[in-house]
Amino acid sequence: MRRTLTSAAFAYLYPLYLNARLDITMTTSHPHMDITIAIDAMGGDHGPHVTVPAAIQAVNENPRVNVILVGLQDAIMAELKAHKATTSPRLRIHHASEVVQMDESPQSALKNKKDSSMRVAINMVKTGEAHACVSAGNTGALMATARFVLKTLPGIDRPAIASSLPSEKGTTFMLDLGANADCTPEHLYQFAIMGAMLVSSVENKPNPSIGLLNIGSEEIKGNEVVKQAGELLRNSHLNFYGNIEGDDIFKGTTDIVVCDGFVGNVSLKTTEGLAHMMGKFLTQEFKKNWLTKLMALGAMPVLKAFKKRLDPRRYNGASFLGLRGIVVKSHGGADSVAFCNALHVAIDEAGSGVLKRISEQLELEHAQILSAPTVTEQ
Repeated sequence: MRRTLTSAAFAYLYPLYLNARLDITMTTSHPHMDITIAIDAMGGDHGPHVTVPAAIQAVNENPRVNVILVGLQDAIMAELKAHKATTSPRLRIHHASEVVQMDESPQSALKNKKDSSMRVAINMVKTGEAHACVSAGNTGALMATARFVLKTLPGIDRPAIASSLPSEKGTTFMLDLGANADCTPEHLYQFAIMGAMLVSSVENKPNPSIGLLNIGSEEIKGNEVVKQAGELLRNSHLNFYGNIEGDDIFKGTTDIVVCDGFVGNVSLKTTEGLAHMMGKFLTQEFKKNWLTKLMALGAMPVLKAFKKRLDPRRYNGASFLGLRGIVVKSHGGADSVAFCNALHVAIDEAGSGVLKRISEQLELEHAQILSAPTVTEQ
């Protein structure tokens, strides 16, 4: 069945088609090639105390992975020594003389910290020395620096933050989680393309389902931005399920949940707060008296399995999608286990050709614009 675009949909999509015709050069990795990850070793609340042991673990676990630890050489060397590790061709140090502080403004980081561990690690992705960059540093500074250095893919107006969340069916990927508080319908459409290609690449799902987060499942629900975004998605090649509500995120109704950064970040922080409250309530109930403590002892295997299943460290690592290179953000307070998971996110993306798939899907969507007839809305 041939799709027909309304004049409104055409007006939103055609400028994207023009942008997508621009040439693109980006770092990609063949599935069987070695993958090099540049780590902002100084980023996060704990710096080398977390990033260095995580790097050692990643290198030991995967013979195809090489790591470049970027930051203050003396601090990194001291941490390597503390873990009885040494540098090697697969575990190198690249000295950077400056550090972006967690409370530093993005403008200050861009203007005044050109030799920061964050900036240098991202530069390595641009030059092709590394396939991906991972940082636990200041989110605003990381996004601003990555966007300035790498630029966005043709056809993508704004990068989006995407991450996986636990659901009844396994995992659900959600974007945007805070990069763009105000979005247009075409931004949400672009997020859907990027999310679909991410999931199809790293999860081996050829046609992942996409849900548009809304206040109801009906097409008439929501604000004008969401309604128009729904129209764009219904006229796309993507597997658009339709509108979904908040409870669908953890039901796993769709593989991907698309929303603006304001809604996404509030949803994420609400989830984190709810999980913390439930854990605290459960602990309080089991500590009420000797009988509940005894019951807790008997339930310990189940409680440990439950804790492991919902362990936030397993889901650490948010992707900055839409850039001409792979950048993964770790939680600032992550421990070495959580940071290592962020490294695995970067490794999976670099090895699966996410950037190439996003570009190819944009081409497919934009080719439809030229072939589909338009109709004038009454």
